[in-house]
Amino acid sequence: MSVTIIGNIVRDPEIRFSQSGLAFLPFSVAVNNRKNVNGTWEDNVSFFDVTAFGEQAENVAATVAKGDRVIVTGKLQQESWEDKETGAKRSKVAIVADEIGTSLRWATAQVAKTPRPENNNGSGRTAPARNEPTFDDAPF
Repeated sequence: MSVTIIGNIVRDPEIRFSQSGLAFLPFSVAVNNRKNVNGTWEDNVSFFDVTAFGEQAENVAATVAKGDRVIVTGKLQQESWEDKETGAKRSKVAIVADEIGTSLRWATAQVAKTPRPENNNGSGRTAPARNEPTFDDAPF
């Protein structure tokens, strides 16, 4: 399932690398839902864990900081683990980012494109021939 959230970065993102050298960037986004209840504004804040991978992780880490407003589109992923202290089973739903951008609602940005190989579509894979079908994004 694909979702889009708009919110603020909770803390400065810190890039990490897997044993194989793949960059990944776990960070949290706070989404504030504000509503007027009987003339008083009430804030209801939700926190979402997001992870970006590869070149996108590196670009995000170099671009955003705590408090920056971002737009994240990605896929929901269920994560499960066992609590080390209690042994209880835990789970959460996180977002694996497809796209991340800064919000221009209350800010401006200056875009600097990163260089990429000539026959690369940005995913780390070589682009297919023009008439060759791709099956990366299934319609279901």
